[in-house]
Amino acid sequence: MAGTTEKLHILVHPLINSRLSQLRLTTTNAKEFREGIRDISLILGIEASRYLEEETITGQTPVGPFTGSVIKPKIGLTPVLRAGLGMTDALLDLFPAAPVYHLGIFREKVTLQPVEYYSKLPSNPTVDMVFLLDPLIATGGTACAALNMILDWGIPVKQIKLLCILASQDGLNRVCAEFPGIEIWVSAVDPNLTARGLINPGLGDTGDRLYNTLKE
Repeated sequence: MAGTTEKLHILVHPLINSRLSQLRLTTTNAKEFREGIRDISLILGIEASRYLEEETITGQTPVGPFTGSVIKPKIGLTPVLRAGLGMTDALLDLFPAAPVYHLGIFREKVTLQPVEYYSKLPSNPTVDMVFLLDPLIATGGTACAALNMILDWGIPVKQIKLLCILASQDGLNRVCAEFPGIEIWVSAVDPNLTARGLINPGLGDTGDRLYNTLKE
């Protein structure tokens, strides 16, 4: 792992490099794209879980008693629709009992401002920690809107982990500036944004590539 600070973790791993390179290619089809997003999400989830608090348990194997552990905090998953759905199954493999709270946010094409249109967050939090799943941090507007929704719900920033496949440097700087102390796990950072607010070179539109809805 490299490019890591106390709260910002930029993963460097041969498997991530390989999968991400395939995701970038225009020749990668929707099935391959979904598989790549899932693979990287699984690695991100494992790494982001590295320092979770554990609780001691005792039990019995077929041979004898043992002392083990379980993860102490109750984890909730909040994918940002629709691209965040591509990361969800990988995280559910790690946390099969985790509730999934979908957040609907889209970026207005002219102003590039986030627009909230859906939230499955219940009235009060029933989890201790949230893994926010947002594959791309471009301008950072969508991630910031989602974080505000979770904070308003009642989860403190120190109990939120933001997982993303790719970020722009500007978007990452914005999220870190607006939410000091937010824990971010990202597989790569690209230096530039286009005039339309797209990461350059980026991956293209993740939602369209996941679900094969690219315009001809």
